[in-house]
Amino acid sequence: MQNRLPFTISKSETFYEKFSEWIGDVFYEILPEAGFELRDEQIYMAFQLEKAFKDRRIMFAEAGVGTGKTIVYLLYAIMYARYTNRPGVIACADETLIEQLVKKEGDITKLEQVLGLQIDVRLAKSQDQYLCLKKLDHMRDADDFDETASIYEQLPDFVHMTGSMQKFEKYGDRKDYPSLSDETWRKISWDPLQDCFSCDKRHRCGLTLNREYYRHSKDLIICSHDFYMEHIWTKNARIREGQLPLLPEHSSVVFDEGHLLEYAAQKALSYRFTDYTLENLLTRLMENDVREKTLHTIEKALCENEVFFDTIAQFSTNTGSEKQAIQKNAIVIQHCSRLLTTLQELEEELVFESELYVINEYDLKIVEEYLDQITYSLSLFLQDIKGISWFEQQGGERTLVIMPRMVEEFMSEEVFSNKKPYIFSSATLSNQKNFDYIATSLGASDYLSFSVDSPFDYDEKMKIFVTKFKEGNNDKKIHYLIENIRQSEGRALVLFNNKEEMELVKERLKTELPYTIYFEGDEEISNLVSKFQNEEQSVLCSIHLWEGLDIPGRSLENVLIYSLPFPPNDPVFTAKREGVTDPFSEVDLPYMLLRLRQGIGRLIRSEKDQGTIHILMDKNIESDIVEKIFDVLPTCPVVNEIE
Repeated sequence: MQNRLPFTISKSETFYEKFSEWIGDVFYEILPEAGFELRDEQIYMAFQLEKAFKDRRIMFAEAGVGTGKTIVYLLYAIMYARYTNRPGVIACADETLIEQLVKKEGDITKLEQVLGLQIDVRLAKSQDQYLCLKKLDHMRDADDFDETASIYEQLPDFVHMTGSMQKFEKYGDRKDYPSLSDETWRKISWDPLQDCFSCDKRHRCGLTLNREYYRHSKDLIICSHDFYMEHIWTKNARIREGQLPLLPEHSSVVFDEGHLLEYAAQKALSYRFTDYTLENLLTRLMENDVREKTLHTIEKALCENEVFFDTIAQFSTNTGSEKQAIQKNAIVIQHCSRLLTTLQELEEELVFESELYVINEYDLKIVEEYLDQITYSLSLFLQDIKGISWFEQQGGERTLVIMPRMVEEFMSEEVFSNKKPYIFSSATLSNQKNFDYIATSLGASDYLSFSVDSPFDYDEKMKIFVTKFKEGNNDKKIHYLIENIRQSEGRALVLFNNKEEMELVKERLKTELPYTIYFEGDEEISNLVSKFQNEEQSVLCSIHLWEGLDIPGRSLENVLIYSLPFPPNDPVFTAKREGVTDPFSEVDLPYMLLRLRQGIGRLIRSEKDQGTIHILMDKNIESDIVEKIFDVLPTCPVVNEIE
């Protein structure tokens, strides 16, 4: 450990004493001498983090844009990793932000150059970010293989060879195929129907090779919130099955954009049952030489699967998000029970089929595992559980989602019970310096916290326009967007609250603006961001880039917020509202204000940046809410009304 630290510890000194001295030298001398600006806010944050690492505590570290918080938490995570001989984990809000940390001009590279360090940092990405060799093979026989033929041809030689692999070579990462749409990528990427554990291509698979690679990091492992929560959720089950957990033992965790962790936890805690997946699985099973009784049971299951999802669709309510509320009436329960009974009968039939060896062992194992998951999910749905269930319809797929445990309960028991530093870093964690909303949502009862403002002069650099429209007057709102994007000559980020809003304006923006317009979902998101950043007079339209997007310079000088980002009335937020005394002031308003602050924070990313913010809102919004909005704005707005 000692020879990996950039300072020497004598027998009479502790790590924390010498580390504190070194941190002081870094921020007061080394970084300024290298051309970094000396920022009081950054130094304050550095010495606040010391207590969290020393006492291994939860800390909510709110630091405004431009504070340099990334450099602070990187230094602590790296040095603590070297002190404990276990890597630190940096969990980013999504896969896009992972790449930003390790890019050539990123903060890790800067620290290596200035401090003379060699930092061992490796990326741990979610399974769906990797190519599936099995699915790519299947695609070779498909009509639309031409689109992915080049991917097959560019695979490393060892993938096709039968001999041993001579050296590790990373391949198959989603970012390596930026021009593919999300829809095409799903056809050749990992999905839950791939039994990786018994796959004959496992030891040549890009996912498997990269997982083995990042496990041996000595300093940092960078992953997404989703990946970290999946690690927590599956850890015990993987150990029971003789597999390694997704992440190795680690010394600390930093949740960058930590206010978003709750949504990753919800996703990890959910069981998902998709109609198309079961249909595809059972149809493939029918291609085998199965007994007539098994064939009849499969056909019955296919029919009842369709009827069940038709029934759920009929009795589900649109909530303004992808999560539709399900009315659990007698008809829904009846069809769920029928499907469950039939699938349990099919499980029994497959026991007999396995003894006849008429079904490919790999396919049979996938079917058995997936049926086990589905029957468990359906049994949970039929129970009066404490958790939440909802219905989703996307891209022709219909999905039943069951979340049997609440996030705050799970996080308290499975995450925060481990004694280690958990740092939540973001520019927006509190409401007026109060951290109760996020702490309660995450089940953190005992924590440290601090808040430091941005060093930027927003009065000089930013103009905010709050424009009120008559409710439902979308034509005037779209016209307003177009005119103000013209004024900034592109260079605009348009933020929407949901997909419906974005689809509403899509064609008009494309036909009435002379600039290149990028829409989230049309290509891999980091590729869209890169194009937007490098093409100065362009426009980026997004639903999810309210946080984490870092575009300094002239490419982004205008942020337009199409509507106030209140949470949807979906089952998750309904459950949160039911658990508090005043739902609007304790759930809806804090959520909206935090998200609004994040969206505004996309504009000024460096000392040289400047530009405008446009917030579009309904005219009939109550005056006390407008006042609370004005309280969180970094500078006084200009207010207009459009009839």
